[in-house]
Amino acid sequence: MSPLRTLLQPMMLAALVTWAAVVLGLRSDASGQRPLMLGLALAYLAALLAIDLLPRHLSRRLVNPLLAVEAACALALVGLAPRAGTAPVLLVVWVAQLAMLHPPRVTVPAIVVVDVLLYLLLRQAGYGDPLLVTVVYLGFQSFAALTAHYARTAERSRDALARVNADLLATRALLADSARDAERLRLARELHDVAGHKLTALRLNLRLLAADRELAPRGELDVAQQLAGELLDDLRGVVHALRDARGLDLATALRALAAPLPRPALELDIAPGLHVDDPAVAEAVLRVVQEALTNAARHADADHVRVRLARDGDALALHVEDDGRLRGPLREGSGLTGMRERVAALGGEFAISRSRLGGVAIDARLPA
Repeated sequence: MSPLRTLLQPMMLAALVTWAAVVLGLRSDASGQRPLMLGLALAYLAALLAIDLLPRHLSRRLVNPLLAVEAACALALVGLAPRAGTAPVLLVVWVAQLAMLHPPRVTVPAIVVVDVLLYLLLRQAGYGDPLLVTVVYLGFQSFAALTAHYARTAERSRDALARVNADLLATRALLADSARDAERLRLARELHDVAGHKLTALRLNLRLLAADRELAPRGELDVAQQLAGELLDDLRGVVHALRDARGLDLATALRALAAPLPRPALELDIAPGLHVDDPAVAEAVLRVVQEALTNAARHADADHVRVRLARDGDALALHVEDDGRLRGPLREGSGLTGMRERVAALGGEFAISRSRLGGVAIDARLPA
């Protein structure tokens, strides 16, 4: 997403307007701390924008330090200008951002710690009723956290629905291809068994007529025999072409699988003219790529998944890798185990490793 589109997102616009309102409120403070407060407000803004504007690999790595900078700047502004009453609003924005990026088990303890610090700062500054103010802002923070949590849940539901839709589209593409394949085979058999049989009988009858002494001199019989022979050869060519055209088009099914997903982007490298005759092998390839896409988006936060498919002797070689970032050692979960079992059931080989891009690399060989 472009920086301008990021800045124009509804939640970002709301955060920027809130920040501007807080800065305007700080200007009314009569103390000599204005330059320092302005610097803290700008540091808060820089951290807020950096989380969404930095490249994804940097943002993933720096998100927690940047959130800590935001909280520290907001609390420092509360300590410097407790009477202004606007600085704690920055903590509401911070909580909304925290809830969008982390689950409740992280968000709730962080809110408790920050509000305890807020209470202590207000109490130290001699605020009239620091507990009441803290509870009021806790209510705003809770509302912001719940709103962000439900927005995050809705995004996950949308992504899950997109994955199911992608699965249906890819399966439909394979089924349609398989149905066309079966129809071509049926036509080839019909042409060979029915039309071919009758043309052969016609040639035999023409040959018998040509053996008749009275009809032998007529040139029309020679022409009829020649045309019948050419027609039979053409029919055999059509039957052969129909049989050779068999095979499932995996490229179409894989693109249908990835099309509805916002990310990661699928990059296909399929050998020209590659078709798979066995529907079970085609489905195995489809499911391996599907699981790789899901893992890359859910666990590695990848932007791209590269798929290379080619023939290797009498086998089909599949290589999948993503540019995500693995957290911790590489472990096989239920998804990867299901991939391995699916490939093994077809007599193939399966291996996983770290990719050269930092994510997961999957190599599979399937009989084809």
